[in-house]
Amino acid sequence: MEGSYAEFMASRAAISVDEYLHTSFLDLDREYRDGELVERTMPDSLHGRTQALLGAFLIVAGRTLRLWACTETRMKLRSRVFLIPDIAVFASPQPLLPDTPPLIAIEILSPDDRLQAVREKLQEYHAWGVKHAWLVDPHGRRFYTCDDGLKEVATLTVPELGLEVRPEDAFE
Repeated sequence: MEGSYAEFMASRAAISVDEYLHTSFLDLDREYRDGELVERTMPDSLHGRTQALLGAFLIVAGRTLRLWACTETRMKLRSRVFLIPDIAVFASPQPLLPDTPPLIAIEILSPDDRLQAVREKLQEYHAWGVKHAWLVDPHGRRFYTCDDGLKEVATLTVPELGLEVRPEDAFE
């Protein structure tokens, strides 16, 4: 598990920010780092189901808590860095291309993901200002928070809102 997220995931196709923002990809959307497209790993059905369950849970909770959850949304972290979390949760509706940190950013592990690469991406979210950067492992049925590193937790919480995501909310 050596190497950084950018080194591991980057495909060497240099394009401008404007070209990136106006490109639709046939399969998974790509992330963008300093002129290079960054491919994402292909999710399996368990990843997709977990993403759907979590998304639905957060949308329903968001009606009461006044949160705005979305999936697979490009976010502008810096002028030449655009990442796509599996799920992002904001305190209010966002423009088509959010450029402020969400309250929560969630990555869901896929079988081909490298833990070090995903951890670095979560740490980048945290450094950007995301208060709650979470990792969900649907195959291991585990939750992790990311502050200074990954910490396994029994539930994912946003204490200031009284929000708690339990395993039964994310896994069948």
